[in-house]
Amino acid sequence: MNNYDKGLMWFRRDLRTDDNAALYHALKVCRQVWCVFVFDTDILDDLLERGLRADRRVEFIRESLVELDERLRELGRGHRVERAGLIVLHGSAAQAIPELAQRLGVQAVFANHDDEPAALARDARVFGDLAHAGILLHSHKDHVIFERREVLTQAGHAFGVFTPYKNAWLKALTPFHLKAYPVERYAATLAAVPAEHAAPVPSLPSLGFESTNLAQLAMPTGASGAQQLFEDFVDRIDRYEDARNFPAVKGPSYLSAHLRFGTISIRRIASVAYQMHLQGMQGASTWLSELVWRDFYHQVLANFPHVVDKAFKPEYDAIRFEHNKHAREQFAAWCEGRTGYPLVDAAMAQINQTGYMHNRLRMVVASFLVKDLGLHWQWGERYFADHLIDFDLAANNGGWQWASSSGCDAQPWFRIFNPVTQSEKFDPAGKFIRKYLPQLAGLPDAVIHAPWKANEIELAAAGLVLGENYPHPIVDHAVARERTLLRYAVVKQPGKIAPPRSTAARVAAPRGG
Repeated sequence: MNNYDKGLMWFRRDLRTDDNAALYHALKVCRQVWCVFVFDTDILDDLLERGLRADRRVEFIRESLVELDERLRELGRGHRVERAGLIVLHGSAAQAIPELAQRLGVQAVFANHDDEPAALARDARVFGDLAHAGILLHSHKDHVIFERREVLTQAGHAFGVFTPYKNAWLKALTPFHLKAYPVERYAATLAAVPAEHAAPVPSLPSLGFESTNLAQLAMPTGASGAQQLFEDFVDRIDRYEDARNFPAVKGPSYLSAHLRFGTISIRRIASVAYQMHLQGMQGASTWLSELVWRDFYHQVLANFPHVVDKAFKPEYDAIRFEHNKHAREQFAAWCEGRTGYPLVDAAMAQINQTGYMHNRLRMVVASFLVKDLGLHWQWGERYFADHLIDFDLAANNGGWQWASSSGCDAQPWFRIFNPVTQSEKFDPAGKFIRKYLPQLAGLPDAVIHAPWKANEIELAAAGLVLGENYPHPIVDHAVARERTLLRYAVVKQPGKIAPPRSTAARVAAPRGG
């Protein structure tokens, strides 16, 4: 029996019709349901103000919405509902949703949870404005398997260490948590889009943005793109454990952007991974652990929101990082891939050219920024936030705090990646380096990881002149390591004053390249 005459489904980071919790509940309890997405100017205007007119994320969303609109139309036609589809607005979501809800005369708005601080503030405002108009806001879990305080320690606290969290996660998991929501069964309640909102999905220029190279990248968009990537990954998931750390190898699932924007259901992929895990497939078990890590970081953000602005471990806020003119010059070199360390520079070329970076390389470049250059982890976190298609606040913050040793279950503060040995281990033939740094392609494998070790004959044969077409290292790793151990000594000995290298632990991040 329907509880509401009219309802509104508000899509956010869940751009699919398949197995969508909020859409399912809206269709099930309403006689008529309209669907809306808002290109939120509270978010987009900030990007434009910072010069990010060519933003792959905006283009990814826009292309995925085109498919979502068509899928809603297909669902409607399949149930004899003509002109179903997606209403797409451009404005402040906090204002646009209550206004649209009142204009349509709905009794309830449905959405899926988003625990990022800005999203919570937006939703609180929407909730209040809707309530003032006598309209309810229903929010549902959809983005993770377990959220917020669903998995707790025996003492009833949120977890701060991954392994016991994973054990509790697996113990709590039941078939119910992986069960898909049968959206199509209730699609007959989709409503026709009102004539005044029947326009197609806005173009990028109409939103103030420019096209990127997304179409040229191996990054299919929408639910169909996610399906394509997932099917390809399942065929090679048994090799995931061995291949995932090598950037020149097709090892990852490449689903991170689709998980970020919800073009694929986490329940669906976790169900497949879990079944394979039960069958003893090591690759599937390792990938399932990565999905659990994703839940872990989201519950960290929900339960410890201070991590957005500060270290998870408060004592790490006492570390004094570099922030003078030289530090900013070195940050620019890191952003632009001019550090003189090939694996670091190739990784930065990858993110700058594609909006993606291999997970192993995210750890390498983060360690280099924080522990070789002595720069605050928030500088790198902000750069990734601006450039990654798959940027997710919880995962990005968790990863950077892991690298800086200030976060949950992070690497020890005295563990410092050597960028050369990492390169030799995970890109032994230099295939990845040669792809993104073609000026180094002619170097022998033995020296491509450290060009400064090449002799004159090798350099000449490769057409390489250090300092001209490839930089000298901007820092000596061995020297930097000793400085980092001194800098981090304040953590080991809380009463000790850190070396006088700056005046504040937290400084505003420069914009970078």
